[in-house]
Parts: sequence; C-alpha cells; structure tokens
Amino acid sequence: MKKLFLALLLVVLAAPPATAATQKRTVVYYQTQYSNGATGTYVSPKPLVDRNTGVTDLLVAAIHLNDNRVVHLNDHPPSHSRYAQMWQDLAAMQARGVNVIGMVGGAAPGSFQRLDTRFSEYYPLLRDTIRTYKLNGVDLDVEEQMSIAGIRRVIDALKADFGAGFIITLSPVASALRGGGNLSGFSYEDLYRSHGSKIAYFNGQFYNGWGSAASTANYDQIISRGLIPANKVVLGTLTNPANGGSGYVSTTTLRSTVTSLKTKYPNFGGVAGWEYFNSLPGGTAAPWQWASEVTAMQR
Repeated sequence: MKKLFLALLLVVLAAPPATAATQKRTVVYYQTQYSNGATGTYVSPKPLVDRNTGVTDLLVAAIHLNDNRVVHLNDHPPSHSRYAQMWQDLAAMQARGVNVIGMVGGAAPGSFQRLDTRFSEYYPLLRDTIRTYKLNGVDLDVEEQMSIAGIRRVIDALKADFGAGFIITLSPVASALRGGGNLSGFSYEDLYRSHGSKIAYFNGQFYNGWGSAASTANYDQIISRGLIPANKVVLGTLTNPANGGSGYVSTTTLRSTVTSLKTKYPNFGGVAGWEYFNSLPGGTAAPWQWASEVTAMQR
C-alpha cells in the first residue's frame, strides 16, 4: 500500500507533460530574470503566452552544480525568494502548453566536469532540481571539456529517471554539428550516432564565429552530412547585438534565412533566441515581439 501511495504521489507532483511542437519550434532562452542588475525590475516571461507569440519552449538559464554540492540558478539557489514569482509564471506557461526546460552549464565552467568525474555526487542534485521545479526537460550546454562517456551517462540517467517524454536538448556551437570545432571535448556526431533517439533537438549556436544565421550556408553544411536531420537542428541566434560577441543578424535578414530553410527543409527544426529580456525589435519594453516575429516567419 505504501508503494502504491508513493507512486500516486509522484504522478501528482510530476511536471505537466511535455508538449510536442505542432509547428516549427520557437525557442526562447530566459536568463536575465532581473533587468538593471540584481536589485532591478523582475522580467516576467509570461507575456510570451499572454501575447500569443507561439513560443514552444522556454529555456531557463542557467543551472550550475557548484562546489560543495550546491545548486544555483545563476547566482542564487533556485529556492531563493527572488525566483518565487518566476516559478509561478513558468507553471502558468506550462499550463498553456509551453515546455519549460532548465539550461545546465553554459559559459560558467564546472557543472559538467563534476557530472563527468563525480557523477554519483552531482547527478542527484540535478535530478532533484528537475523534480522540485517540475521541469519538462533539460538543455545541456556543455562549454567545457567532458568525456563522451560522461555525457552519455547523464543522458541515459535522465531518460531512466524521467521517461521517454522528458525533453533532452544540447546547445553546441554550430560547427560542432558538422564535425568542426566545438567547446565540449567530444564529438557531437558520435554522440548522435549512439544517442540520437534520446535527443529531442540541438540548439546550434550560429553566432560568435561558430556559424552564421545570415544565410543558409552553415545550416546546409550540417544537413548535407546526412547524419543529423533538419527536424533536430534549431537555428540558434542572438536576439540583440549586446547578447554576444558577434553574429547578430537583423530581423529582416533572419526572415530571409528562415524562409529559405523552411522551403529547403519542410521539417526544419525551428529558431532559438539568446536571450529574452532585451530581444529586438521590441527591446526591454516588449521583448516578446521577437518570438511573435519568429513564429510568423515559420508559418
């Protein structure tokens, strides 16, 4: 009886089911929860649904697995009071069919080294964070050296713990998806050969010199290799030139590229934007407009 009760409790506490995109993906990264510094104004992601932008996936950044087995969302524990309204807003978005995904890692090093070399200590922290905040998936942004055995082990554990419907994405630099340079220390093509069925999609970084969204050329190079299909390659872009070192393209240029891609590849995987709070053309006053425009481009 106790086991049955616990099983029912886990069902009740589980995240809303992940939603399969019925359109091309419109993926938004959400890292700046407060504008104008740590004590600034809360930036709610909820206008993305209130304004019917068509957003499909919201990637909350960035989860860090720090020394001494401490989990942070950016610079604070995810349980910090500063995030209370955010978690409420994200639950409301999930109720409207948006997949809320936790981005792990990114530019701050350490999380994946710990998962690689101290898995039994650090993986449970990630697992428990996913459960506590009812995430639909994780985005593994490996921007440090990690073994291919290590990343496979993380993916396998996540699928074992959360089931087939749990969304696992990765965010390599675009060149990594065509066998070129990458920041992760392992081959993404080799990873795809063994674990492609467990990976929902890749948010390729087509900026900062690793690829370009100014034309279809770099995307075409990935698909032409005949391994990773277009429905699993999302065109990752900067939403504002201030959000990266280089590679921002205007909405007009992006529209031209996306129009060509959806014509070439009927199963084109979609577009991702780094990041939400200052997305052009609306800027900080109306950052949701970027998602609206990107969804419209893909129709």
